[in-house]
Amino acid sequence: MGPFEMVVGIVLIVTIGSIVRAKHGIRRDRRGNEYFVGAPRDDAETKALQAEIRTLKDRIQVLERIATDNNRAATLDEEIEKLRDRSQI
Repeated sequence: MGPFEMVVGIVLIVTIGSIVRAKHGIRRDRRGNEYFVGAPRDDAETKALQAEIRTLKDRIQVLERIATDNNRAATLDEEIEKLRDRSQI
């Protein structure tokens, strides 16, 4: 195989790789880092993760309220138990 055929082969391989990446929605930034830009899928895992994020946000709000309010110790215990009950669901 001569040098011309090697160059053509390398260009062909790079071109095919770029087409496959574009088809799957993988892009590169200027630094060469790859990232996914495809449309988000609505599968079960995505929905489960979104529900978990909502739950965690609710817990954070409760913890912020507990930390900023001047509550009695009994009220704090009740709030913490509610959070524990939510996380076990």
